Amino acid sequence: MAPELRHLRYLLAVAENGTFTRAAEELHVSQPTLSQQIKQLERILGVQLLDRTGRTVRLTDAGAAYVHHARHALRDLAAAERAVHDVHDLTRGHLRLAVTPTFTAYLTGPLAAELRTRHPGIALTLREMSQDRIESGLLTDEIDLGIAFTGTHQPGITATELFTETLTLVTSTRHSAEHELPLPVGDLTERHLALLSGDFATRGHIDTYFKRHGVSPRIAVEANSIQALTEIVQRTTLATVLPDAITHDHPHLTPCPLNPPLPTRTVALLTRTDAYQSAATRAFTRLTHDLIRTRLA
Repeated sequence: MAPELRHLRYLLAVAENGTFTRAAEELHVSQPTLSQQIKQLERILGVQLLDRTGRTVRLTDAGAAYVHHARHALRDLAAAERAVHDVHDLTRGHLRLAVTPTFTAYLTGPLAAELRTRHPGIALTLREMSQDRIESGLLTDEIDLGIAFTGTHQPGITATELFTETLTLVTSTRHSAEHELPLPVGDLTERHLALLSGDFATRGHIDTYFKRHGVSPRIAVEANSIQALTEIVQRTTLATVLPDAITHDHPHLTPCPLNPPLPTRTVALLTRTDAYQSAATRAFTRLTHDLIRTRLA
C-alpha cells in the first residue's frame, strides 16, 4: 500500500498547526479520522512521524525529513495541474502577482488595466507584501510573479530588470518654498519630514542615504500607507521622499531635487528559477515589458 495525497496533506496540516484539533478544523474532518489517517501513513512508511508526548505535536526527525519532500511533491503536483489546465489561447487563465507596497501607488493600476484590455479572460490575484515574503511565496509556489528590486536574492529566485526608479524630496505645491534648486541635503537637518514606516524597503533606502551624508531630519510622521502620506504632505508643510512616478500623478505635490541626489534603484520582475511558466504568466511578462518601454522607461 502506497501513501495517498490525503496522507500528505493531513500530515502537513498537523505539522503546521501543532495540534490535531486545529488541523482537523482546518481540513474539515473529525479529529479521530485525522489521527487514524496519520497512523495509517506511519504504518505504511514503517516509522513514527509525530511525537505526541508533549502538549503540542511535533515532527520526529523522520517526520521532518518526510514533510520536507512532501511539501515539494504537493507544490510540483499543483504546478502540474496548472500546466494541464493552461489555456494557450488566453481565453481564460489565472495569474498570482505580488508587489512591494510602493508599486500599488503607480504601477499595478496600469498593469492591471493593460492585462484587462489584452486578455480579459485572465483573472488576476494581486497581493502586496515585503520583498522577503514575495521571494518566499515564489519558492513555495504561492505566487507566480513578483515585482520588487534587484539585489541579493534567495537561492532559486531569478530577477529580470524592468526599469530604474528615482526617489526625490516632495513637498506640497501650496507650501513649496522658494529656494535655489537642487537643495543641499544638509539643509534637511532642521526640516520636519513625513516618511514611510520601516515596513517599506523604501524607508531603508532613505535612511541609508541620510546616514551616508550625516543628516538627521526630524521625523514628524511615519505612515505605512502611500495614500495617507501623500494626503498628509499636500495638506501640511511637511516634506517626504517618494518615487518620481508617484509625484507625477499628484498635481498637489512638487518634487524638490536634492544635492547629492538620492541613489536610484532597479525594479525587477521576480520568478522562481525552475517554475512552470503558464500562458498567463508569459503574457503578463510580455505586457509588463511593453508597458515599461512605452510609459515608464
